[in-house]
Amino acid sequence: MKLSEHHEADVLSFFRDRPSELATYEALHREMGAAFPEASVKVQKSQIGFYGKHLFAMVSLPKRKRDPGIVVTFGLGRRELSPRVETAVEPYPGRWTHHVPVTGEDELDGELLGWLQEAWAFGQAKGRRAAP
Repeated sequence: MKLSEHHEADVLSFFRDRPSELATYEALHREMGAAFPEASVKVQKSQIGFYGKHLFAMVSLPKRKRDPGIVVTFGLGRRELSPRVETAVEPYPGRWTHHVPVTGEDELDGELLGWLQEAWAFGQAKGRRAAP
């Protein structure tokens, strides 16, 4: 994956005083690196974004500081109705944003990784015209 020269320091700052969340993120980052080696990662103040052609997934911390874990957000061309999805919104027709709380490495399973694969493909295809 493509990382900035300050990536490690930025990640440590993002997860300051949240060692459990850092461990969960690092496990997710390893999975993402294996699945999407050409992706890039950008650490910002409120989220860590994963990019291909477009942003396809994000990691953030729960809004309430007392809530454990991380929130994995991704975009799909459809609404996923799984009970794991805490929130799903359609900001644009045919573009659904999903928020999935993840409280430990054991939740980085095939289902979540499958959604991330689908989000990658959806992001890479955005802007392409359908074949006639």
